[in-house]
Amino acid sequence: MVTAPPQRAMPPYPMSPDDATPALVATRVWDLPTRLFHWLLAACVLGLVITGNVGGNALEWHMRFGVSVGALLVFRLVWGVLGGRWSRFTSFLYSPAALARYLRGRPLPQDHFDIGHNPLGSFSVFALLGVLLLQVSTGLMADDEIATTGPLNRFVSSATASLATGWHKGYGPWLIYALVALHLAAITYYVRWKKQMLLRPMWHGDKLLPAGSPASTDHRVARVVAGLLALACAASAVWIYRLG
Repeated sequence: MVTAPPQRAMPPYPMSPDDATPALVATRVWDLPTRLFHWLLAACVLGLVITGNVGGNALEWHMRFGVSVGALLVFRLVWGVLGGRWSRFTSFLYSPAALARYLRGRPLPQDHFDIGHNPLGSFSVFALLGVLLLQVSTGLMADDEIATTGPLNRFVSSATASLATGWHKGYGPWLIYALVALHLAAITYYVRWKKQMLLRPMWHGDKLLPAGSPASTDHRVARVVAGLLALACAASAVWIYRLG
């Protein structure tokens, strides 16, 4: 049976005078597929925003970025079931009671709010994934009646296409801007006021945690499975793009 990678000992933070502070070790939290998804999604969303606002011939690239985001989202939905412990949706799908414990600052030992996504962060993640999925879906069906038509437009009614276009060009972008701004504001808050670098673990995968904290699996077999899944998602995106 394949097990999680061993935790690598790191120099602990300074001990308190009574030696009560536990040693911290580098623990794998974000597996490589999740990290690649995160940074590729950020790059593609930035490309979507730029090309969508430039317009004209850039809309062809806007469509390419759109289907790429769609492929990444499908990958993440599947990887949310197959991925490492802290990449699985079940690890940050919190109950109202857990949210209340987090807000009161009284977590249970098994809550592990300090490892993966905390309850407020999880809401942000689910909201962003859902809004991006809706934005990509409406873009595939949209028709600006000028130069750009989504590759799935011919498979839906004109009424559906009109609704999709209205959302895609109206409320959709502004909702994405708001969620991205909220995401960046939360990162800034944690860096400046809580002295926690949230982006660093998303870059190299590890986080300094008390010894014995549960880690995510990030072995070669899991990465091969993720690679095959990514290829399938990319092939599906290319096929949909060519329908247009």
